[in-house]
Amino acid sequence: MSKQDREKWNKRYTENSYHKNNPVTLVEEWLPKLPVGRALDVACGAGRISLLLAQAGFQVDAIDISHEGLSQARQKAEDQGFDINWIEHDLDEPYQFNSDYDLIIVMWYVDLALISRLCECLAPGGYLICEEHLITDQEVTGPKNSNFRVASGKLREAISDLDVLFYEESIKLNSEGEQVASARVVAN
Repeated sequence: MSKQDREKWNKRYTENSYHKNNPVTLVEEWLPKLPVGRALDVACGAGRISLLLAQAGFQVDAIDISHEGLSQARQKAEDQGFDINWIEHDLDEPYQFNSDYDLIIVMWYVDLALISRLCECLAPGGYLICEEHLITDQEVTGPKNSNFRVASGKLREAISDLDVLFYEESIKLNSEGEQVASARVVAN
């Protein structure tokens, strides 16, 4: 499956068929409230959140399976004068993350076991910001396969060792006017 995932994402980035420039609203809302430090952007794609973190002064590690996505992200960072540590890695395979991140971001990458493990990689007082597609019967944008969505309450369970500062499950319009079902959390 991972080889197929890599090929799928490389193709999407090469064809520019996965073109998202706007950072995720949840990150934009919370970033000014958080202390600057070391950050990890999980499944970073073409780096839109990684760049936002670097602009805010964070030292950023960004990991993704797609060589093409990371190549585009690296170029954008270089053009803007940012030094981001880009890591090409299949997250279905084990990876030894650092254990002192002040902020970890996981957007739209569903692996609740990984999210639970990442909670252990936060520095004391560190924050996790995560948003996932939520399983719903309503017509919404995003993956049709429920394996790429979380069931109600499961994201909260995955981060149960952290203090939850914000948690929401909702169906809302995104900035592109599409209806999105999501589970969103900020915790430390």
